[in-house]
Amino acid sequence: MNVNDTTCKMVNIYLYSRYERFWHWLQSALIAILLVTGFEANGLYTLFGFKTAVNIHNFVGIGWLIAFAFFVFWIFTTGEWRQYTPTTRKMIEVVRYYMYGIFRGEPHPVPKRKDAKHNPLQRLVYLSLAAFLLPVQMLTGFVYWSYNSWNAWGIGWVSLKLVAAVHLAGGFAILSFLIVHLYMITTGRSLGAHTRAMVCGWEEVEDRGSVEDWEIKARLTS
Repeated sequence: MNVNDTTCKMVNIYLYSRYERFWHWLQSALIAILLVTGFEANGLYTLFGFKTAVNIHNFVGIGWLIAFAFFVFWIFTTGEWRQYTPTTRKMIEVVRYYMYGIFRGEPHPVPKRKDAKHNPLQRLVYLSLAAFLLPVQMLTGFVYWSYNSWNAWGIGWVSLKLVAAVHLAGGFAILSFLIVHLYMITTGRSLGAHTRAMVCGWEEVEDRGSVEDWEIKARLTS
């Protein structure tokens, strides 16, 4: 069945809450500023000037850390952490869809639902970001920022070059994710469908019943 088939019934659902949309755009802005100022601080180009770039980077970095703490609190108090529960069910079908099926106009093997917003591949990627890459980036950034206190904290033996290298590598990893993410948001039913959903909260999805079979089984095994 082709997504453009008129027999494919579509429904408009309220997918993203106000806080989710606020967090998405806030974090996008914070990360963009951190990448621009961070790469300048590493001498890749000159835009604001080294001192100004470092000051902006430090200030925004602390703000990002605080905002991320609120996000973690939110997902655990609302139960939204279930949206990130990893599963391998239909993983192969999703990978095949993005590599091949999407260019043939095939329907997505795992359409979005209010209780299953992310497909198996997204869950794995977002969980890796939230549980590993972002915490490592924040930790190395905080350690880097507190360099003058290392001796007082008893960690003067830590290599500054290593911390800086890991932090810079993390920055490039996040940049790589953003590039892929920007491409993926254009793969909706229309070019701006996913973007509009993250602005107003509503998105048009295929109506295939309630929770998909893969999601039910994934929860039973989690």
